[in-house]
Parts: sequence; structure tokens; C-alpha cells
Amino acid sequence: MRVLVASAPLVGHVRPLLPLALALRDAGHAVLLATAADGLTAAPAGLPVRDVAPGFDFGRIARRVLLRHPLIARAELAGTAGTRGAALLFGQVNDELADGLVAVARDWSPDLVVHEPFAVAGALAAARVGVPAVRHENSLFDGRELVRVTTGRLAAALRRHRVAELPPPAAAIAVAPPSVAVQDGWPMRYAPHTAGELPHWLREPADRPRVLVSRSTVAGPGGAGPMRAVVAAADRVDAEFVLVRPDRRLSRSALPPNVRTVDWIPLDAALPASAALVHHGGAGSVLGALAAGVPQLATTGPGDRRFNANLAARRGAGIAAPSRQITPGTLTRLVTDPALRAAAREVRREIAAMPPPAELVARLESLG
Repeated sequence: MRVLVASAPLVGHVRPLLPLALALRDAGHAVLLATAADGLTAAPAGLPVRDVAPGFDFGRIARRVLLRHPLIARAELAGTAGTRGAALLFGQVNDELADGLVAVARDWSPDLVVHEPFAVAGALAAARVGVPAVRHENSLFDGRELVRVTTGRLAAALRRHRVAELPPPAAAIAVAPPSVAVQDGWPMRYAPHTAGELPHWLREPADRPRVLVSRSTVAGPGGAGPMRAVVAAADRVDAEFVLVRPDRRLSRSALPPNVRTVDWIPLDAALPASAALVHHGGAGSVLGALAAGVPQLATTGPGDRRFNANLAARRGAGIAAPSRQITPGTLTRLVTDPALRAAAREVRREIAAMPPPAELVARLESLG
């Protein structure tokens, strides 16, 4: 079977799709990843990838779209736009992906297209060549709603490729643990795919609680995440803090004795020996902490970050707070509150009980 995997051109969108893509490849199927720009860098060695939008610039699209819609832009920056901002941004993103994805589908002749909700142009390509499409969730939103609002902005692309309307997916794959977010589809265990080497000292617990602090893979508002706030409070907290990929200015500044820095590391490998994760509120970070069973502090930033952070907090497995409210007391609670640890471990068991990606291969084979 030939499987085309379509993703929006962002690292954080590609990576959640890789475990299933690699499971399909390991089962003997031909798999081709179709994305663009930064997404191309996320493809692991041995997985073919095709650039479907040469010259793609997400920042240019974001600036142009949000300047045209200032009220939605303001809500998007506050994290209160819901899917309205996603519809505008990813409607334009998918318009730019559509022609390349259709061309790849015609040239490569897949038997099945797997696409994320933010890459609904993959469903368009599947419809154009007459093969089934499968929606693979990679966020904590309801993928059905994301596809609906994004498709509403794809009228021109649908006309260009003579597709009257997108058919419903042949199947959907849900990665969110049900106690955190309800998604439609076959459940699949969230299995993060991260890059980098893990230093030996991160494999074992530290003498005091270790807190990993990460930031977004996307530049722009809120991209630096909570790192500066954590550094400002760190010397008054009985814990060790590890900044993952801090920006150059922060990494070159004088840091408290209990703060260290590292470059890219596989967070999923480092989390088991850590006490907590502090991050920017991205869906991958929320799910990664939940899969590891560690408490998290997620900042309530732009886009979907407020939504994601609040989901973790409502489940009791984390704290949701803007960066300005990160204090020594907040960080101390993060590493000492037994209720946070208990809830995080409950969700870890819930995720572990979901089928791994390899178990979904046979179900996908029945569609192709």
C-alpha cells in the first residue's frame, strides 16, 4: 500500500504524525510525507519527504491574514479566538499547499492519504485522485470542527481542482486521552517523536526535583514561552531547572546556580527522570507531559495555547497561568503538590491503555 501523509508546514504539526507513518513503513508500506518549509526538517532519516510548497513562508501568511482581520488577530494573540483564527490562517495555508499536494497525489498515486486537521488540502488531494482520506488528530481541538472551518476558506482551491465538496473521511484517528478532550475516531496512543541526543545526566533523577522548561518550535508572539519568568524565580525554588533550546540572549546571560541549558533533546526520554515540565502550551507539550505522567505548567498564550493549558488544568494534571504569574510559589507547587502528580499519573495510565500506532496499521490496510 502507498500512503501519502500530509501535514501543515510546521515542525510541531509533522512530529505527531511520524509514529504512525513509521509504523506503516515498518509494516512494509511505501510512505511519503508531504509538507513544506520548516516541516521538511522534522522528517527522520529514511522517510521520504516531498516539498509541496517551495518558498512557503508561514510568517508572511500570518502577518497578512491577521492585519486584514484585526479583531480576530487581537483575540488570537490573547488565545480566545477559538477556531476563528485557525480558519483564517490555515485556510490560506491550505490554499498554498493544495496545488502541490494534488500534483504529488497524481504523480505518486497513493492508495490512502493520511492528513492532519490543519492540512485539509490532503483530503482535497485524496478526493481529486479518488482514494480514501484519514484524518489524524494532532491537536486537542475537535478535528471535525477544524476541518469544517478550514474547508470553508478553500472554495478557490476546490474550484481549481474541480472538487465540488470534500467527502467525509474514511476514518479518523484520535490521540487525546478521553478524560482530557473528546475526539472522534479510532483511539491511538500518543507517542511523541522528538529529535536530539539525551545527555547522560538527564537519564537519572537529580538530587532535587528536576523541571524541564521548553519553548515553542514556532517563532512569533509567545514563542519564547515561560523561560525568562522561570529564570527570574528559580533561585527561590528548591529544584533544578533545565532550559531546552533557550534563545541566544538568555543562554548567554548569567543564570542562577540551579538553572542549566541544553540544545534539542528528546523530551519524551528526559521526562521520566524529571519532576515536571514547564512549557508554552502547545498541544504536543501538553500531551507529552501527560504521556510521561508528570505535572505541567502550561502558559496561556496565543492561538490554541490557552485552550490547551486550561484542558490540562481542568483535568487536575497541571497549572495554567500566563508567564507573568509564574512565581516561586507557583513553581514550588508544581513540584510538591501530590494532587497534580496523582492526576498526571492517572492520565499516563489512560494513554498507555490506548492502542499503539502499530496496532492501527491493519485497520488502515483495510481502507487502502
